[in-house]
Amino acid sequence: MWRGWVVFLASAALAAELPVTTVVLYKHGVGYFEREGALQPGESARLEFHREEMNDVLKSLTVQTEQGAVAAVRYDAAEPLEKRLGRFRIRLGREEPLSRLLDQLKGERLVMTVGGNRVTGVIVGARIAGGKEQPERQQLTLLGDTGAIVAYDLATVSELRFADAGLQKELEEYLATVAGSRSQDKRNLYIDTAGRNPGRVRLRYMIPTPVWKSSYRLIFPADGKPWLEGWAIVDNTTGEDWRGVRLSLVSGRPISFISRLYEPKYAKRPVAELPEERAAAPVVHEGAVAEMVQARRKGAPAVRAMKAAPGFAAEAMAAPPPAPSTITGAAAGREAGELFEYRFERPVTIPAGQSAMLPFLQETVAARKLVIYSPEDDVHPRYAAELTNTTGKTLDGGPVTVFDGGVYAGEALLETLKEGDKRLISYGVDLGTRITTRFRSDRAVVREVHLRRGVLETRSAVRERKTYSIKNVEAKPKTVIVEHPARAGYELVSPEAAEKTATAYRFQAQVGPRDSTELTVIEERVLRSTTAVTNLTPDVLLSYVENTRLSETARRHLRTILDLKRQIAEADAEIQRIERAIQETAQDEDRIRKNIQSLSRVSGQQEQVQKYAAELARLETRIAGLRDQAAAARQRKAELEKELNQALEGMEF
Repeated sequence: MWRGWVVFLASAALAAELPVTTVVLYKHGVGYFEREGALQPGESARLEFHREEMNDVLKSLTVQTEQGAVAAVRYDAAEPLEKRLGRFRIRLGREEPLSRLLDQLKGERLVMTVGGNRVTGVIVGARIAGGKEQPERQQLTLLGDTGAIVAYDLATVSELRFADAGLQKELEEYLATVAGSRSQDKRNLYIDTAGRNPGRVRLRYMIPTPVWKSSYRLIFPADGKPWLEGWAIVDNTTGEDWRGVRLSLVSGRPISFISRLYEPKYAKRPVAELPEERAAAPVVHEGAVAEMVQARRKGAPAVRAMKAAPGFAAEAMAAPPPAPSTITGAAAGREAGELFEYRFERPVTIPAGQSAMLPFLQETVAARKLVIYSPEDDVHPRYAAELTNTTGKTLDGGPVTVFDGGVYAGEALLETLKEGDKRLISYGVDLGTRITTRFRSDRAVVREVHLRRGVLETRSAVRERKTYSIKNVEAKPKTVIVEHPARAGYELVSPEAAEKTATAYRFQAQVGPRDSTELTVIEERVLRSTTAVTNLTPDVLLSYVENTRLSETARRHLRTILDLKRQIAEADAEIQRIERAIQETAQDEDRIRKNIQSLSRVSGQQEQVQKYAAELARLETRIAGLRDQAAAARQRKAELEKELNQALEGMEF
């Protein structure tokens, strides 16, 4: 045991702490660190991390040596406290009295000093005595060497230890383990190198860090070009001074996650036992429904062995190329893949536990002052600036403080702005401009009519007009940007928009000093409907024929359909007229038959009966003629419908 401590202390004494040389901070909560330094023969590199940093360190650590090779990477284990304490015979709960500990260890020998006398014996038990009327006290019952069982009040015991040296040592280790769990917030990591002279060693790794923040100052001078200042806020919470480090800030959010590599993982194993060790239980067998032939299982595919990956090449771990020297400003910028990097040319020093504001942008920028009105605004629009990124760098998102003519004008928020992109930022309410709106909607007007295979498709449009009335009460001209919502299903007719966002059109209007103007936005909503021509009435078809937007070909085809539909309607009306005449004649026949039956029972009415019989015969002849006419009308209607169907099959426009 003592030899292990000697080895540990010797390795700690020979461990070198490599200083931080490079820091790269990202926007997704991690930082990239480089450490570099020279190692003497037999010396190891030591790094100290917080417990919560170890997962990222073990996932990202790379080591590059100048001459030697890496022998091993060692670090403090992270076995859970419950797992480590489970190996001891002793169990100590929170705020547990001494009597509870001694009672766990019945049968162990104790050596005590009571009242200045040395007492030895075997533990029989321990308890807390006392009640409601008496104060509680801890008692220990001991079987002495003389064979007598004696109870002792633990308050009178001045010294106590176990006679078993192994148990005494186990108690010391138990308490040391508990104490170490409270103080081991820091974790040591050692890099052991091989070879007589490892030379310089470079370490790279990622750990969680606070997100760096950016803020801007947009300055509109009384004369001259607008000026944009960018400041980066960096927090050093690593517990270690950054002295003369190469600092870079990266805009963008790469995917990053936590893999639990530091804490040991324990697999849950099943409990297995032999069948004969289990008691037999009754089995209820189900009746067979059909006999099934069980397919023979095929063997599992062979597992192909994987070769060990080769070691990292030194070139693969080389430092990234320096930023282009052609970019000027407080920090040089360059594209880093899909991200953008701000690299400070001069070394940066930030003591542990402190933060710093570092200028990364100080350049003129293309910007103009505007007034912008959005639907969520009440009456007054907002002062705004149209900012075009002409800095040659990506502008990371952050707050913008605007100064106009040397005075504070307001604040805005800027999203990440790529080079050459343009963005509007609003920073104040314009009380000198008032905007009101009014709305008007027209009825649907048929614009297009199409026919294909007997199906008529119509496209009609509803026009909506929204007028923005803009009044400027100040003695200076203004450029007003109106954001009009872009609605699904509506198309913009006029005027032409200056630009379009994902949710709105932007229109630009100029209004003079103490003047007014109006902006009318016209949109159309196209409605489509389809109907079988055979279901349309002649009146509906006539409304389509009279539509002035139809082509001559479409109008000619619709007239042909209209004529056939009219003839079919006339034939149908003729059939209905004949059927009504047949029904009325049949009613007359029924009435005459009833009269004949009544007169046949009365004497002297033969002559009248003969007249009724002649009338009945005439009506029968009329009904026969009407039925012939109805058959002819149905035949004509069928021919017209056939002609209509044939016309529709070959008609298309």
